[in-house]
Amino acid sequence: QGEICLCGSRIFIERPIYERFKEDFIEKVRNLRVGDPADGATDVGAIVSKQHYDKIMSCIDRAVGEGGSILYGGSGVVPSGSSDGSALSGYFIQPTIIEGLPADCKTNQEEIFGPVVTIMPFDSEDEVVALANCVPYGLSATIWTQNLSRAHRISHKIEAGIIWINCWMLRDLRTPFGGMKESGLGREGGFHALNFFTEEKNVCVKL
Repeated sequence: QGEICLCGSRIFIERPIYERFKEDFIEKVRNLRVGDPADGATDVGAIVSKQHYDKIMSCIDRAVGEGGSILYGGSGVVPSGSSDGSALSGYFIQPTIIEGLPADCKTNQEEIFGPVVTIMPFDSEDEVVALANCVPYGLSATIWTQNLSRAHRISHKIEAGIIWINCWMLRDLRTPFGGMKESGLGREGGFHALNFFTEEKNVCVKL
C-alpha cells in the first residue's frame, strides 16, 4: 500500500516508449487486488490509520489542483470481506497513477507514503538525472534498462543511498543501508551498523 520508505513514488520513462508503458502500466495496476492483508491473493492492503488515509486522499486532491491527471484510482475503496468470511474493516485506497505534473510541485517534492505514483517522460540522461535529483530526499532509486553501462553511468550521478538495477528490494544485510540529503545520516548493515550504533566517548585524564 505504499507505506514502505523504499517505495518509488516517481517513475520516469524514456519518451519513445512512454505511451506504451503508460498503457501497460495502467492495465497492470488495474489488476491489482485491494483487500485483506492476511489473504495471500491480496496485492494492496489497508492504510495504517484513518489519519493517514485522510492525508493520502488530500494529497491526491492536491495533485489534481496542481494540474495532474488521474489515469487510474484516486479514491477510497471498500473491498469485499476477509479471507475467513468476516466483514473487512480498515481504510483502503485504490492504487493511483497521476501524470502531467511538473517536477517541482509539492506532489513530486514531498513523500505521500501511500499507493500513489506519478509518471513523466524524459528525453535524455542529463534530464532524467536532474529530475531524479531535484527532490530533498535520497534514500533509494531503481534503474530499469537493457544497457548495463548506461545503468552504471547514471547510478553514479543519482543522489541516493541505495540504487537497484533491474530489480527492487534485493538486499544483502551485510551491505550498507541508508540515504542521502534529508533521507538520513550514516549507514546500517554489516560492520557499518556497528559504527552507526556505537557511541564513542572521550575520557581525558591529565597526568
